Amino acid sequence: MSDTSTITVEVWSDVVCPWCYIGKRRFESALETFGAEHPDVEVDIRYRAFLLDPTAPVGESLPVREAYEKKFGGADAATAIFDKVTTEAAGEGLEFKMDIAQRSNTILAHRLLVLGEKLGNQYELKERLMAAYFTEGKAIGTVEELVALAAEVGIDAEEARAWLQGDAGRDEVAAQLEFAADNGLTGVPTFVFNRKVAVPGAQQPELFIQILERQLAGTESA
Repeated sequence: MSDTSTITVEVWSDVVCPWCYIGKRRFESALETFGAEHPDVEVDIRYRAFLLDPTAPVGESLPVREAYEKKFGGADAATAIFDKVTTEAAGEGLEFKMDIAQRSNTILAHRLLVLGEKLGNQYELKERLMAAYFTEGKAIGTVEELVALAAEVGIDAEEARAWLQGDAGRDEVAAQLEFAADNGLTGVPTFVFNRKVAVPGAQQPELFIQILERQLAGTESA
């Protein structure tokens, strides 16, 4: 075993991606098991930006059903997807309410997550944003809603508002999107371990545990 005590996991995801939320829960389950076996190992999780719909208007929202019907070919297709992800989410203890979800451009949310990383509460912010979108029907593409959600996890509201109304976080998000494009990360979630191993999809906890074990042992490939 190497003397590695920290494993860095960067997760490329979008806050409006249902499989990203499901994958988040499965990875958390893996961390619980892995942490029990390796209590002295820190797993440093950092969320990176991905835009499922970069063409969506910034600051505006529409019912996600409309977006899904347009993208996937009608009401029946949208319903089938809703049913699938809702069932999968329930298996991870999540209650999806897709019929009230409001889709919008998520660039502002990703910029806010950069602030969360700087302040040390990105993980809590990511969870809050996803819960707001998937279970509460909140319009997380607007500055005011994002400011309110940031305040709920301990970020000063005025700091969050100034951050979003200025240019802060733009360069970081652009760099994250560029990294994804340059490295072929075309689907989310994608979990990148120590910048060595990329694992796409909402995998089962057992696979995540295997990869964490291999990273701890110094094995570079999954």
